[in-house]
Amino acid sequence: MPDHDQASTADRRPGVRSLFGRQSYRRLWAARTVSAWGDAFNTIALVLLVFDRTGTGLGVSGVVAAEILPVLLLAPFAGAVVDRVGPKKVMISADVARVVLAALLPLAASSVPAIYVIAFGVSAATVFFNPAAGAALPGIVHDDELVAANSGIWTAAVLSQIVLDPAAGALVVAAGYTYAFLINAASFAASALLLVGLTIDHLGPIGPRMSWPVMIRDGLRVITGHRVLRALAAGQLLAALSAGATSALLVVYAREHLRLDGRGYGVMLAVIGIGAATGPLLLVRVRNPLRASFVFGPYLLRAVVDAVLAATQTPAIALGALAGYGIGTSTGAVTFNSLLQTTAPAEARGRVFAGFDLTWQLGRLASLGLGGLTADTLGLPAVYAAGAVLLLVAAVIGYHGLRTHHPAPLSEST
Repeated sequence: MPDHDQASTADRRPGVRSLFGRQSYRRLWAARTVSAWGDAFNTIALVLLVFDRTGTGLGVSGVVAAEILPVLLLAPFAGAVVDRVGPKKVMISADVARVVLAALLPLAASSVPAIYVIAFGVSAATVFFNPAAGAALPGIVHDDELVAANSGIWTAAVLSQIVLDPAAGALVVAAGYTYAFLINAASFAASALLLVGLTIDHLGPIGPRMSWPVMIRDGLRVITGHRVLRALAAGQLLAALSAGATSALLVVYAREHLRLDGRGYGVMLAVIGIGAATGPLLLVRVRNPLRASFVFGPYLLRAVVDAVLAATQTPAIALGALAGYGIGTSTGAVTFNSLLQTTAPAEARGRVFAGFDLTWQLGRLASLGLGGLTADTLGLPAVYAAGAVLLLVAAVIGYHGLRTHHPAPLSEST
């Protein structure tokens, strides 16, 4: 971490506002935020375009597959590249690649296979960008500022989605798909330009130069050989097995279980978004948010939410629970990533973050298949009840793993 006075660190309670006084954090925050703006337009336009061209849900599922597959194929290698080349170069290169690919989408709009190929390419570049961004942040802010720093980035992304998703849909209806895709390309270009001036003060020691296969195996050993990282990985896998199905089937839950129309489903998403935007703002007021209870407590909250959703058919109760889901998702993501950044060895952060991306997508993919089968055979409430059980087990395993570890990463000075 950047050098700082230990005594003053213990007394300081960093907030998001103080971090904006640093140029490097402003640049990274702005790059991530403007990229989220483009993502909002791209996601809506891409789904609508593919549905327009194919007329089937299977066609839309193809886009999801094109976005997940690169993570499964490339994540281990991407993490090794981040650790060898450095996060700044990787982020800029990924953004440049995404500029070109996003700009090609309007030209390929008439061909569904071409759309899938470009979606695959954009996702492949993102596989490199995400672990680089996660590895860069600890070199920009102090350990005790990571929760505030991650909260600022997360909240901006959530608010962007809440505000811009409806705007993206309106733009597509009014002017077609081209402008939405060009906005996405422009957002990646702006992100790359912002990152050119990024200064990362300290990334930690660089490990001995190894071959790519050895680097990948070494990254896996880092995760499996560290008690906290193992606990986080187990918790994330179980959470992904829960969230993949429950999130994907939420629209079905709204229509068939709660008997809500499209507007009611929109209200459900808005309530989740409001909760997700509020959670990090509350989290930065906590003195030591990296305690085990704040890292895995959100899993327990989400387990309660899924249990309520499984038991109720009253829309008002479901909406109240979904607000809690938003809070639990956002606070859990912030504390989880912050603990991951403080715990992962500096020379292996890229591989650790890429490994966790891979874990999440594998769990999510398995959850989508198992959740659909469970919904068809046992009904929707069974899906949410199973999700509650998985999250409860994740909370117990993760909490035990953190509490029994040496307390240094979770101390009050963290």
